[in-house]
Amino acid sequence: MSAPRLGHLADPGPTAAAGSATIHPTTPTDEDAPVAHASPRHVDARTVRDWLGDPDTVTVIDVRSPTEFETVHIRGSYNVPLDMVNEHTEQLAAHFDRQVVLVCQSGTRAAQAHQRLAGVGSERVHILTGGISAYSGVGGDVVRGRARWALERQVRLVAGTLVLAGLTAGLRAPRARLLAGGIGAGLTVSALTDSCTMASFLSALPYNRGPRDRTPAEVLAELPATRKAA
Repeated sequence: MSAPRLGHLADPGPTAAAGSATIHPTTPTDEDAPVAHASPRHVDARTVRDWLGDPDTVTVIDVRSPTEFETVHIRGSYNVPLDMVNEHTEQLAAHFDRQVVLVCQSGTRAAQAHQRLAGVGSERVHILTGGISAYSGVGGDVVRGRARWALERQVRLVAGTLVLAGLTAGLRAPRARLLAGGIGAGLTVSALTDSCTMASFLSALPYNRGPRDRTPAEVLAELPATRKAA
């Protein structure tokens, strides 16, 4: 069986996840045969930029919160927050009949979305290496709105503040140091499970909500229509 013509596969660079491959620029075609992968397949920012030169061949899904999407996003991308991906995976996968690129800030949420979509049979799904920052860094066309802190940055601030508060309070009340230990344990679990409870909590705050939460039906209706077989 011949290999898929998505591009030349090279050894993962330092920014690619372990066990994955980075795809170098080439334009996807309808003849590309879908191939299932056990681990996420990463695609570099230049390739995504080139693919978007013909938007009918690729769908870019941004799994960040609506507020993060409003702050900055790739032009032509669609916002489908991670919690919606988790709750409506099969409905979402039914809209994917072309190459799909998942985007977030750092790659963590995109990897979680990839895992869910792969679990229902979506095969031509990739993760943008380096996230939205990498795409902007190679001159990709992005839309910028009101400036807000990225969710990952908020997590670092809250976690660091709680650890510092626990250690400081521990000078007077030793048991307060348990707070720092609890935060450390939580971050360890987040790394091991590739999830983040604190991020889920922070994303529900008013600061991280867009002008109006959209329903799943509204989000799905915005996605490109599936192409009819010839």
